Amino acid sequence: MILKEPLPVKWIAEFTGATIKGDAMQMATGINEIHKVTKGDVTFVDIEKYYNVSLNSAATIIFINKEVDCPPGKTLLMHDDPFTAYVKLVKHFFPFEPANKMIADTAIIGEGTHLQPNVFVGNHVRIGRNCIIHPGVVIYDGAIIGDNVIIQGNSVLGGDAFYFKTRRDREVQHDKLESCGRLIIEDDVEIGACCTIDRGVSGDTIIGKGTKLDNHIHIGHGAVIGKNCLFVAQVGIGGKAIIEDEVMLWGQVGVSKDLTVGKGAIVYAQSGVASSIEGGKIYFGSPVMEAREKMKELNWIRRIPEIWEKITKG
Repeated sequence: MILKEPLPVKWIAEFTGATIKGDAMQMATGINEIHKVTKGDVTFVDIEKYYNVSLNSAATIIFINKEVDCPPGKTLLMHDDPFTAYVKLVKHFFPFEPANKMIADTAIIGEGTHLQPNVFVGNHVRIGRNCIIHPGVVIYDGAIIGDNVIIQGNSVLGGDAFYFKTRRDREVQHDKLESCGRLIIEDDVEIGACCTIDRGVSGDTIIGKGTKLDNHIHIGHGAVIGKNCLFVAQVGIGGKAIIEDEVMLWGQVGVSKDLTVGKGAIVYAQSGVASSIEGGKIYFGSPVMEAREKMKELNWIRRIPEIWEKITKG
């Protein structure tokens, strides 16, 4: 999330109860979780896995709960609970804004766009020209939709990220990381019925130009979907996954978080993509392999009873 105007690190420290280590004259220009940071951003870190990642990232200001040397050009905000400090900052600059009508006064809707009955359009949404949005569609605050987009009935666009911190010492164990990112749908996209696409936690979820989604598809927070992709029904995409241009995912394919599916890859139905895969190839299985190799493997598995019988009979 980009701040409307630069924010002094001294104000951030006072507001959150943090102690400054490093450059006390720093100015923040954005708020981002670690996977989306750029120069000028405030981020947080509170687990061993990401300490070095954060300290070596592009982030300028870092909430942290570990005594470390402050890297040159950065500011550390020492805090017992960096997660809570970060969430407090997000909620201050991106508060919940109640709706009081089906189409918000702050929404901008382009010429030639038609909204069927019972469409909800939230605050600060921008919809381009010549779109068709069918009944029951819900578009959350801040979403940006391009020209010539078709959205079938009962899809929900721009809902909060599914992102929680688990705390075992509490009765309510899962603390929500508040979302302040956006959903961007580019031109000529079609979204089927009953799809759900989350906005980014702090960055953007993007659906690229010309991509077509079938019914009952879920795309997680911060995922970036390329141009001219085809996803068949019940595909699920994990948060922050990158799906490059012209990828085809057949029905019920599951794609894990934080990985890349290369340009032009085809993944057959009911496969599971657990790690990054190259483009221009055909895949199958869970976890996926190149389809030809997987078919050979399955053929050998089918022969196990035959082979076993030969062995036991000598």
